[in-house]
Amino acid sequence: MLRLDFHPAGRHFLQIPGPSPVPDRLLRAMSYPTIDHRGPEFGALGLAVLDGIKKIFKTRHPVIIYPASGTGAWEAALSNTMNPGDHVLMFETGHFASLWKKMADGLGLKTEFLGLPGVEGWRRGVQPRMIEDRLRADAAHDIKAVCVVHNETSTGVTSDIAAVRRAIDAAGHPALLLVDTISGLACADYRHDEWGVDVSISGSQKGLMLPPGISFNALSPKAIERSEQAGLPRSFWRWSEILEMNKTGYWPYTPSTNLLYALHEALEMILDEGLDAVFARHQRLARACRAAVQAWGLEIQCVEPERYSPVLTGVVMPAGVDADAVRRLIYERFDMSLGTGLGKVRGSMFRIGHLGDCNDLTLMATLAGCEMGLKLSGVTLAGSGVQAAMDCLQDTVEERQAKVA
Repeated sequence: MLRLDFHPAGRHFLQIPGPSPVPDRLLRAMSYPTIDHRGPEFGALGLAVLDGIKKIFKTRHPVIIYPASGTGAWEAALSNTMNPGDHVLMFETGHFASLWKKMADGLGLKTEFLGLPGVEGWRRGVQPRMIEDRLRADAAHDIKAVCVVHNETSTGVTSDIAAVRRAIDAAGHPALLLVDTISGLACADYRHDEWGVDVSISGSQKGLMLPPGISFNALSPKAIERSEQAGLPRSFWRWSEILEMNKTGYWPYTPSTNLLYALHEALEMILDEGLDAVFARHQRLARACRAAVQAWGLEIQCVEPERYSPVLTGVVMPAGVDADAVRRLIYERFDMSLGTGLGKVRGSMFRIGHLGDCNDLTLMATLAGCEMGLKLSGVTLAGSGVQAAMDCLQDTVEERQAKVA
């Protein structure tokens, strides 16, 4: 018989970069009785979450909510805007950018993958100048969309989406801009309208703090117009039917009712704290985490300080150290899950998630587990990362107190 009591005494530390820990308030909301998804109460819930999620994307335009993973929202974004054989320009920043390209290939699109060579491209963000140069060379405007990842979950690198939009505009190119912000939304500053994004893609299990199972397409008017001529097969993903039903708070299929309860609570939690405060909290915890890694004398996967992610930190192991073996030891000894290295960086690094329902003590416990695990694994550390992180967090507390005074 399958056992579900996986963990010993105390709460398991889920410090992967998503799914992130689900707050008790959201778990309670999901336990509410399921209601009629064609009844008046559900219509009110639907309208509330459809309005609230716009505030998170910073858009005035529609946001589609799917009962699906982020992978489904990738497919929805492509299938609603592209025709068979369309040329799509994508930028390789890590494992998830590569998976999105693989999906586009499978949908019959002509994909072109820009990027820096080898593992180096997995340590830096999107290079807007490379996109601009490629689009300038596309005089016939064969390229129909530019697809980039905002926060690459496999590496801990956040790209400058506003700069990508400027690059497209500087080239005078009509390509749509499609952005994966699955791990960035509600953790890192994101501005769908201001940055001129045509389709923003996200999921429920990262900064929104829900379990997996809901995903999003935030749309621009240009994307909606393009969808009316798009020729890729789609039925479940079709925007037009969903947009029409959403006007009254309903969906053309059975939605994830209990996850929508939790989404409503998550939106209230985030908006009550304030988006700017949420972003500042994530940046603060990320700085403390990086201070720990640097004090250990280890490398951070991202080599561009201006592109450091507030969502997660990638920790590179010294040559000859198996990062997955370190992770396994930490899991077995301290009941803590860390993110594995993926694709080109498998075995060479692990990922510390510091997103969503996370505070100072959550991070400090995580770093203590990492430090003990690294020492038990025989990794030579230059100093105490735990102390460095405490110093960083104490400094920021004192700075805030001084401002208040």
